[in-house]
Amino acid sequence: MTSTDDRSDAQTRLRKLNLTVLMPPVVGVGILLMIVDTETWLDRIVCGVGVAVAAYAFVRWAHGDILRVAVPCLALTTGVWLYGAVVSDARTAFFSLLVVGPFVASRMPRHRVAATVLLALGGAAIGALRLLVTTEDVTGTLLAYVAIPGGLLALATLAEFPNQRFYDVVDDLERARYREAELAVAGERMRFASDLHDIQGHTLHVVKLKAALARKLVATDPQRAEAELQEIHDLVGETITRTKELAYAQRRLNLTAELENAKNLFEAAGIGVDVDRGEEPAPAVGELLGQVLRETTTNILRHAQAERVRITLSAAGITIVNDGAQDTRPVLSGLATLTERIADAGGMLTVQQRDGRFVTAAEFPTAPEVAATPEIGTSAAAGSVRTGSPGTGTGEEEPA
Repeated sequence: MTSTDDRSDAQTRLRKLNLTVLMPPVVGVGILLMIVDTETWLDRIVCGVGVAVAAYAFVRWAHGDILRVAVPCLALTTGVWLYGAVVSDARTAFFSLLVVGPFVASRMPRHRVAATVLLALGGAAIGALRLLVTTEDVTGTLLAYVAIPGGLLALATLAEFPNQRFYDVVDDLERARYREAELAVAGERMRFASDLHDIQGHTLHVVKLKAALARKLVATDPQRAEAELQEIHDLVGETITRTKELAYAQRRLNLTAELENAKNLFEAAGIGVDVDRGEEPAPAVGELLGQVLRETTTNILRHAQAERVRITLSAAGITIVNDGAQDTRPVLSGLATLTERIADAGGMLTVQQRDGRFVTAAEFPTAPEVAATPEIGTSAAAGSVRTGSPGTGTGEEEPA
């Protein structure tokens, strides 16, 4: 559950956002400067190469591996700036270096401040070479080719440092969230182990005592020994049945306890929980609903990227909505098994994935009214789940 891909999910979303929001303006400005500040086709081609390299570096930065292509990207953009300063009168040719340089310097594992100073001084030094080919307006040349490029390179690189720190904080928070989810699942496993111990521990102790007693009585009181052996046989059979029920989540559950347990698990994993509890269902129905809630809770913790979960309970059934549905729906074998059991009891279990939300709803047609599927944090949600009695034609589209 805590693979590197899972932990970097938040970073992936941020990088996609950067590509969508920031890259078009960066490329657009580069193309505009290329058109306005160049006079020949050769100048436009050289500056166009710089813009293309800057766009490629932006993509690599967004994917977190800019350092792998740092050397060729810096070499090409430095060459473009050198061409613009010495060969062509393109004072904005440093733009591609202004994009690539800060990305590389801010992502270096160490000596980032030294890299920032070197980048700014290097950019200014290349601009100063302009004085070798022109002696007109020295002050203007120093301003346009030395001060402005050097200053902008230093400021842009320093501005990237907080951005990198922000990514580090997001990564730490994402790791912490999944650790909490791991602990929540581990707690559920501990509870299962405790239930298994409650079932088998006492039984095995009693079997041991009765077996010892039967061994003592077999010579002196065969009938009593036979009775003890029969009790052992019955006790072992009952334990086998209870163990199977526990293994297949069929042990009688307390719905109130399951609601409280699910709430605690979600909160421990950093997921917000809203519980809307209406009229209590019948005891037999409540047991099945408890199983649905337990299985759904485990699935959300293992497979979803949920930030909020809403649980709605009524006499008709239960609905669990989470806002962390994945693009690819996972295989939920536990819910598939519960679907058959609920159908045998006259109910209906529906699972839907829509608009980034995952909806699990268990409903029983004998209930007088079926609750609507709620929106996360509101009273209703978009989408629909078929409710009502199967085959009666009385179902209606409820928001889901």
